[in-house]
Amino acid sequence: MAKHRFRDLPLQIKMTLVYILSSFLILAVNTSLLIGITTVSARLQRTYEDNLYLNDLSNALSDVQVSMTEYLNVKSSDALEYYYINDQKYRNLIQNLNIDVTDSSYDIMQRNIRNMSEDYLNLVSQTIEAKRGRNVEKYRMRYESATAMYNYINIYIESLNTSRFEDNSRTYSDISKSLRSMQNFSMIVIIAVIVTNAFAIINYTGRLIRPLQTLSESANDVAKGNFDVELPRVESKDEIGVVTTAFNKMVVSIRNYIDQIRENMEMERQHKEKELMMETHLKDAQLKYLQAQINPHFLFNTLNAGAQLAMMEGADKTYEFVQNMSEFFRYNIKKNDEIIRLRDEIELIDHYIFIINVRFAGEIRFIKDIDDSLLDVEIPSMIVQPLVENAINHGIRNVDYDKVITIKVKRIDNSVCVSVKDNGVGMSEETIKDILSGNSKKNSDSMDSNGVGLDNVIERLRIFLDTEDVLTIVSEGKNKGTEFLFYLPIKETEDDV
Repeated sequence: MAKHRFRDLPLQIKMTLVYILSSFLILAVNTSLLIGITTVSARLQRTYEDNLYLNDLSNALSDVQVSMTEYLNVKSSDALEYYYINDQKYRNLIQNLNIDVTDSSYDIMQRNIRNMSEDYLNLVSQTIEAKRGRNVEKYRMRYESATAMYNYINIYIESLNTSRFEDNSRTYSDISKSLRSMQNFSMIVIIAVIVTNAFAIINYTGRLIRPLQTLSESANDVAKGNFDVELPRVESKDEIGVVTTAFNKMVVSIRNYIDQIRENMEMERQHKEKELMMETHLKDAQLKYLQAQINPHFLFNTLNAGAQLAMMEGADKTYEFVQNMSEFFRYNIKKNDEIIRLRDEIELIDHYIFIINVRFAGEIRFIKDIDDSLLDVEIPSMIVQPLVENAINHGIRNVDYDKVITIKVKRIDNSVCVSVKDNGVGMSEETIKDILSGNSKKNSDSMDSNGVGLDNVIERLRIFLDTEDVLTIVSEGKNKGTEFLFYLPIKETEDDV
């Protein structure tokens, strides 16, 4: 977590922290080395403090002896004052001698020197007092005793000084070796710290520059038109991370824009292809109409004239028949557009069933179960009528029981389901597969067909609905009828929304 927080800091702060850290490391190493060297130097200095102290003690003892002798010789006030000064100086120095009872020979010698020095000072003081009292015999005896004790103390001090010097010399040699080792170690540590610090800085700057190099390479590729370049990885939230993120978003946006343009171009191409295919199939259907029928314009005009004549003569049934025939051919003339309303197809079926029932003497019963609110849905022209025609010609034409055609229009979810069902001879699974695969030409070859086959219907539905599975054929078996179903999408208008 701390590593991620450091990576997300601004570049200026990160560089400052690296500088401070490296400087602190060097300072800490130098400080520790300086403390070690200072400690060794202090120990080295303390090594000879004992010898210096013993030398001072020996000199002070000599000064006491000399000042006493001088006073005895001249008996002046200056000599007496000089004696008192040296006496006090020596007394102060012997206070630093150890008087603790230990097993150390050095401590024992210090304790003996101090005891003897106190006795010596007392003798010297008595000698001075005897001299001042003009007691010659007494101060001579005290002087001789003090001089003897002086020599003895001096020998003790020199012996102790020599012993301490030998010990201190050995200690000094060890400390000198330690000091040289520490100097060498200090040099190695300083070099190691400098090398480590330099390596860390180079490594960090390399990690800092690496994302910039990657971003620069990707930017050069994009500038050359290669938008499929691998996007740089965002490793931090600093300034480099922000720039990298913005660059990645820009490249992704450009990719999406290019893909969208390609998709739109492909959709436009497919749409044009569909329009051409739809137009081709529609022209084919119209051509088959023209090939299978007499000129619709001529028939419409002729039938219309016949209807007027039948009406004038009072032949109502003939008038109704001719009128339906006229409307049927009017549809062929007017509905040349590719897309119409389902309502128009249902009206065409009404005319068609009326005409067929005249031919079949009313044997066909036509049932409609239609939701009128769904009749404005769009549908390609000449779709439902070929299905009804197929149901009559191949379903119920030759049965010897009631002939029923049922058309249903109902809503299922967001689609309009159109069903054309008969109660005729039914279809085998093999026949259904042939029709759906486009291998059946049965209805288009019939003498009573309008020329538009099921293949044409299926192909135009596929183009219109943009899917392969457009028509469902259901037949439960022989003499149980056949049902054709297809689904049309409901396009919501603003009023619906």
